[in-house]
Amino acid sequence: MRKTILTAIGTMLLSTSAFAQMPIIQTEYTADPAPYVYNDTVFLYTTHDEDDADGFKMKDWLLYTSTDMVNWTNHGAVASLKSFGTWFHKDNGAWAEQVIYRNGKFYMYCPIHGNGIGVLVSDSPYGPFIDPLGHPLVWQKEHWFDIDPTVWIDDDGQAYMYWGNPNLYHVRLNEDMISYSGEIVQHPKINDYQEGPWFWKRNGNYYLAFASTCCPEGIGYAMSKGPEGPWEWKGHIMNHTPKTRGNHPGIIDYKGNSYVFGLNYDLLRLQMPEHHERRSVSVAPMHYNADGTIKESPYFKETRIKPVDTFNPFQKVQAETMAWGWGLKTGVLSLVKDSKTYDRNNLYVCNIDEGETLTLRNVDFGKGAKTFTASVASMTEGSIIEIHLNNANGPLVGTLEVPCTESVDAYRTATCSLKNCKGKHDLVFKFAGPSQKDLFRWDWWEMK
Repeated sequence: MRKTILTAIGTMLLSTSAFAQMPIIQTEYTADPAPYVYNDTVFLYTTHDEDDADGFKMKDWLLYTSTDMVNWTNHGAVASLKSFGTWFHKDNGAWAEQVIYRNGKFYMYCPIHGNGIGVLVSDSPYGPFIDPLGHPLVWQKEHWFDIDPTVWIDDDGQAYMYWGNPNLYHVRLNEDMISYSGEIVQHPKINDYQEGPWFWKRNGNYYLAFASTCCPEGIGYAMSKGPEGPWEWKGHIMNHTPKTRGNHPGIIDYKGNSYVFGLNYDLLRLQMPEHHERRSVSVAPMHYNADGTIKESPYFKETRIKPVDTFNPFQKVQAETMAWGWGLKTGVLSLVKDSKTYDRNNLYVCNIDEGETLTLRNVDFGKGAKTFTASVASMTEGSIIEIHLNNANGPLVGTLEVPCTESVDAYRTATCSLKNCKGKHDLVFKFAGPSQKDLFRWDWWEMK
């Protein structure tokens, strides 16, 4: 009952005209956002706080994608501490990473807390990422300050990596992106700098955003006319606030807008008042002044992200694509063949309980959708997916009966008709069934 009430509260926050911009990922606890725009898609890499974390309990790095900034597809873990298995053998410490593309490959820079900064490489932004070195890229063994790497490739092709808590460092990366030239440079203290730097360039100005002094941390920033400083503190992108504790920025421009990603404990607060390291990624609009400085943004929940595109329902949609799905979880639908695992990014939605919902925003049904098909698995009869427009109590345009497949691993497709499903609306799937808990598993859906 408590979970259903919390789900209803979250859905209400999402759908009211006042609108509270809640964390954009709800099926897992996520932190340390590292957004990257590639092929007109936002690839959001995050760290992952385990559901039972008290302190920092972090084992892998996750990926989510979006083409409209409001609906996000979960692609699961793309790397983990095991990726560094030849030289790192601990099961905790997968801290804030960043991914960048160069020369046909994707490079993931990862702090291995207490063992420096490692680098992984992949031919695809979806992974798998592998370790090309077998040792850290950077490791100052005299201290534990080597965390939170950020990488930028300048217009002349020179790449730079910044990092550090509480000191700020940088090196010049070579073109291979897995080695560097010259010495490690330590920078003078920037006012209010704590950790989590994010480095980028815009209109000839160089920027360094960062988590500002703990605790609570805000998001501060500095500017420079050169990629190696000197850095001049300019203020806050988002000020210190007791509404959260930590923070870690990620900055992108996408489809004509600028965004600041960060983290908070807003999902945890839906469940409990006490503190645990179970964080969630949020995003807010970011605006520049005419002189290149950045306007201070209100706290995440006091902002609103507008869709930058419509969502197309006339395609095969992974069920783990959503704008809101509080209470739901995901699992990996793996195919094992010849002792090898395939389709490691193919996920399903689970932990589906009575009364819970899954919402997508700004869906374009055009002149009308006539049928809805879903791939589902259930051990019982009687569960349904109600299909609503606008909100969970909006017009009911269809009801899908979930068949009994006799196993939660045996998926079948089921289809229902749709009526009066046209135009642009938010789309809400509402779940019901005889057992109230763990009704079924859901792989994908499509409309025609």
